[in-house]
Amino acid sequence: MTPSLPSVTIVRRIKAPPAKVWAAITQPEQMMQWWGPDAGPTLSVVADVRPGGRFSVVFRLLNGDEHNPTGIYQQVVADKTLAFTWDLPGSPEPQTLVTFRLEPFEGGTELTLTHEHLPDEAARTSHEAGWNGLLDKLPVFLGDAE
Repeated sequence: MTPSLPSVTIVRRIKAPPAKVWAAITQPEQMMQWWGPDAGPTLSVVADVRPGGRFSVVFRLLNGDEHNPTGIYQQVVADKTLAFTWDLPGSPEPQTLVTFRLEPFEGGTELTLTHEHLPDEAARTSHEAGWNGLLDKLPVFLGDAE
């Protein structure tokens, strides 16, 4: 039996409707304004949001490191589900899978992000920190700063 690979699941409640959250995670002009794990800039975004479409984001961390995760959209259900492969060029890490699920609740959207098939605990810990940093920025971008 193959051991299960580590994954990350993060749930956030955002005071914005699913359509507004969806736009923030799928429209390149919006992603340019907030995507990335820290306050470093997003340098470019390609998001051909359809099954088989390509995903590519280049961001620079505050320490100067640049990263360019790429992937292919696997599942696209507007305002509900966005799943894409996640590949970090130059990394020994295998291709993994990222899924955003959006569920409306009274007053906003519950966003569940899952990153599956991570190769080990170190990768899980690193990606969990990165995704938490990114998701900390989303409500601020959407005008839901506490």
